[in-house]
Amino acid sequence: MFNLAILKDTVAIHPSNFGLPPEQALIAELNKKYANRVLHDVGLCISVFDLSEVGEGKVRYGDGFLWYKTVFRMVIFRPFTSEVILGKIKSSDENSIRISLGFFDDIYVPAIYLPQPSCFDPNERAHFWIPDSELTKPHELLDTPTANRMYIDTGEVVRIRVEADEFYDDEPGPPKALEGVAAVKELRRAPYSIIASIAEQGLGPVSWWNGAGAEDAEMEEG
Repeated sequence: MFNLAILKDTVAIHPSNFGLPPEQALIAELNKKYANRVLHDVGLCISVFDLSEVGEGKVRYGDGFLWYKTVFRMVIFRPFTSEVILGKIKSSDENSIRISLGFFDDIYVPAIYLPQPSCFDPNERAHFWIPDSELTKPHELLDTPTANRMYIDTGEVVRIRVEADEFYDDEPGPPKALEGVAAVKELRRAPYSIIASIAEQGLGPVSWWNGAGAEDAEMEEG
């Protein structure tokens, strides 16, 4: 889930921080610039791990700052494909379930990656799964007794498997308008999002599987 990325940057230290050890001042500036920032095709920056190389501080004419060329290692959040992680359901709609890790909220489980057969209940605002059912159409599933449904509710802790991740680099600027047509403001996409699945045994709400090990052991003993 976490890994280290080697990055390079030139960092300016304000004169008010000249009294600090250079390493401490540089790490503070780098964290200020990079922490909680998404780097395209790299991942979400968490914090500086260490400084690999630090050049000699130089003063540029006219600003009084000390400028350091640095090579450093940054802790990056970017789960690898097929990695299994735990998260909490933040919200659900017809198309997907949104998962939060607390520090990262842009994880989505599309409806195609839910255990089948499953359906979205608009009254409960949650998807549900009916194990061992031959029903496939939404209206048939919505007519089933609620006692037979295994809901995937908001706030539940779920075990998910990473299928893919996506980076977006939307250009800033005013909404575009065609001649004679009112401008429509497009929704900005998250710069980094993860697509995950709960469509296999052991995945989904952990409450589904908490007793599975004990039940299997009892079956083997019997």
